[in-house]
Amino acid sequence: MKNLIIYAHPNEASLNHFFKNTIVASLEKSGQEIVVRDLNEINFNPVLSLQDMHGQRMGQVAEDIQTEQDFISWADQIIFVYPIWWTGMPAIMKGYIDRVFSYGFAYRYDQGVQKGLLKGKKAIIVNSHGKSNAEYEAMGMDKALELTSDIGVFKYCGFEIKQHFYFDKADRASTESVLEWEKELKNAFKLADEVSVFQ
Repeated sequence: MKNLIIYAHPNEASLNHFFKNTIVASLEKSGQEIVVRDLNEINFNPVLSLQDMHGQRMGQVAEDIQTEQDFISWADQIIFVYPIWWTGMPAIMKGYIDRVFSYGFAYRYDQGVQKGLLKGKKAIIVNSHGKSNAEYEAMGMDKALELTSDIGVFKYCGFEIKQHFYFDKADRASTESVLEWEKELKNAFKLADEVSVFQ
């Protein structure tokens, strides 16, 4: 399987970096193809410009966007790894969606009916957040996140969402919690029996 990891966190010491590395190691062990797009490392420009908007209407995209769209076209499965900040995506990930998931590539309208153009591709989303899952459920934030990301972005564009991980209380995570999260990711990527890479 061809796997594209789209990763957004600037800190190499972060939990999200650890999640990304765990996924990469698991996929490598199983012999799958992997491309990682670290949005901060490649200095991705997240700002949707007037030129971008005009180009999208003309069916044209900038060179940097074409590169990302080519990776998405190549992939069978896309794994999004990012923290939830202010109840949403980091700006660089949101900007990636704004610019890369363009009209005519990720979706279009046929006689007024919306159609996702990335149908047949699978998605796995890995998020960390500071509040507990119980707090999110109590305030309805779990449903809000599902509506705004899973349904409003990924399913809208045709993805089949295989799994969405929410790793909670991440700003005060214990070693035990991190090891459990690592196990969950390895299970998802068929490497539950491997030795831990968490130090």
